[in-house]
Amino acid sequence: MDKSSENKVKWGIMGTGWIAEQFTGDLVHTVSGVGYAAGSRTLESAERFAEKFGLAKAYGSYEELVLDPDVDAIYVATPHPLHREHVLLALAAGKAVLCEKPITVNSRELAEMIDAARSRGLFLMEAMWTRFLPVISQVRAWLKEGKIGEVRMLKADFGFRTDWNPEGRLLNPQLGGGALLDVGIYPISLASMIFGSTPQSVNSTAWIGETGVDEQFSVLLDFGAGRTASLNGAVRLGLNNDAWIFGTEGMIHIPSFINAKEATLRVAGQEDIKVTDDRESKGYAYEAEEVGRCLLTGEKESPLIPLDESLSIMKLLDEIRDQWGLKYPFE
Repeated sequence: MDKSSENKVKWGIMGTGWIAEQFTGDLVHTVSGVGYAAGSRTLESAERFAEKFGLAKAYGSYEELVLDPDVDAIYVATPHPLHREHVLLALAAGKAVLCEKPITVNSRELAEMIDAARSRGLFLMEAMWTRFLPVISQVRAWLKEGKIGEVRMLKADFGFRTDWNPEGRLLNPQLGGGALLDVGIYPISLASMIFGSTPQSVNSTAWIGETGVDEQFSVLLDFGAGRTASLNGAVRLGLNNDAWIFGTEGMIHIPSFINAKEATLRVAGQEDIKVTDDRESKGYAYEAEEVGRCLLTGEKESPLIPLDESLSIMKLLDEIRDQWGLKYPFE
């Protein structure tokens, strides 16, 4: 598709919060899609969002949004405890769905969502935007080409210190708060991309704060044959947010890997190779383009993050929470 094509994916945006703004604002950098409609719990919020981003339609309920016959795909940007309900709503209306990460709060819910998508022959994908960034694509190519030999170790962290707000999304157990689902899914998904989605053993520890959610955690994953991933996440502690991939012949460094704009390949006896991304977009455009590509070719899942991998990752998150004895009130 080119920029002048009328044959574009018309996106319906479900939810009008911060992440919805980031994604919708980035659609202007895509060639396959266009922001078309917004849906919120109130018409006022939807109209405000639609005006800000130049969308044609605004709806005061999610039900009205998914029933719009002109909407091709729904981007679910509501809080993750609501993802199951809203993904199923969109699928029941026959829409393709891109659901913000984490795709849901546990593997049981995700299995139901996958069954609904596959039984209807509809597209569903987790919006793990990092997976589609050009720098991460280059890292995958380096690994496939064996540039650093046999990959043995990953170290990846993502954490920040949020303000103290017990009622806010990050610290409220009723909203699925805590570090693991919000920030931990990034390094865990990176480990899955590199080593595969099912480790042989899982060892973890967490600091459970006074609101009852994990404020920080550390996880060690053993994938066998000397392949390990050491991962950390936090919402009340600033971390360096880098990723290091170590192989028998070299290493790859990805600063701020979740929105990766550069990566360096280091091999002994050779000059470092550095790739950079001076993109104009924030980076969410790439996942939207992947949805557009899949819809154009008739694919029901993206090969870059297939549903079975998302399910394996969610099962791993369940296992980690089980080790902590952490359940959400709504489970």
